[in-house]
Amino acid sequence: MSRVYQIITDRIISQLEKGTVPWQRPWSKEGAWPKNLVSGKEYRGVNVFLLSAGGYTSPYWLTFKQAQDLGGSVNKGEHGSPVIFWKVNEREKESPEGETKTEKSMILRYYTVFNLSQMVLPEKHIPLATKTELTFQPIEVCENVVAKMPQKPIIRHGEQRAWYKPHADLVNMPKYGTFTIPEAYYSTLFHELTHSTGHFSRLNRSGITELTHFGSTNYSKEELVAEMGAAFLCGHTGIENHTIDNSASYNAGWLKKLRGDSKLVILAAADAQKAADFVLGVKLT
Repeated sequence: MSRVYQIITDRIISQLEKGTVPWQRPWSKEGAWPKNLVSGKEYRGVNVFLLSAGGYTSPYWLTFKQAQDLGGSVNKGEHGSPVIFWKVNEREKESPEGETKTEKSMILRYYTVFNLSQMVLPEKHIPLATKTELTFQPIEVCENVVAKMPQKPIIRHGEQRAWYKPHADLVNMPKYGTFTIPEAYYSTLFHELTHSTGHFSRLNRSGITELTHFGSTNYSKEELVAEMGAAFLCGHTGIENHTIDNSASYNAGWLKKLRGDSKLVILAAADAQKAADFVLGVKLT
């Protein structure tokens, strides 16, 4: 059982290391709840977090064998996601009085599934989209901030997750219409743009330019910088800062670690102000 727990824990930590908070996201996904394509059953418990954090737009999942049985195949090089379940184990045991009793125990097991977008299936087995994107109303003042950012990184709307990759100087955002409200889109974008200011071609911040490990002081500080930077930019544009609300559980760990070091918090706030000023085109002195 401990092996299964470790597999799931490692999976969640891996998602956090990529900047994905499995249980918190301010955008929706097509089809909502993850479900098995063959059985139609929705996944429950931690499986919802594990599958939703994958960044896939389709809510449908299948095992390798299920895909084969439908006449399809998983694309070469794709990696599956673990799904856990409890298996009932029964065994007969004889009591000292000679009576036979059935003992039941629960054993934790897992199997691997693949998202519909990771495979090729016959057209007849591919379901129609079950949910359309939300109507997105751009906020002009926020659009102006993004458009006028000096040395702006590449911004694309590809994967259904938000991240910044320093080596490519690239910000990825979920699709506009999948966010619950426009303010959530811009506060998330401001978070990633704050990260991007740390690139060596901009403010050359160690939290971005140096290799940092999940949970390290440098990593924690950079996340705090991004949160504060997003808050400053949200304040400048007059929108409510959804980034902090949506990542409260994520940042609780960082804040706990930093709470005892007021100097580090002050330095993070100073870096966040510099980052926000850079995005806004304010000349730094």
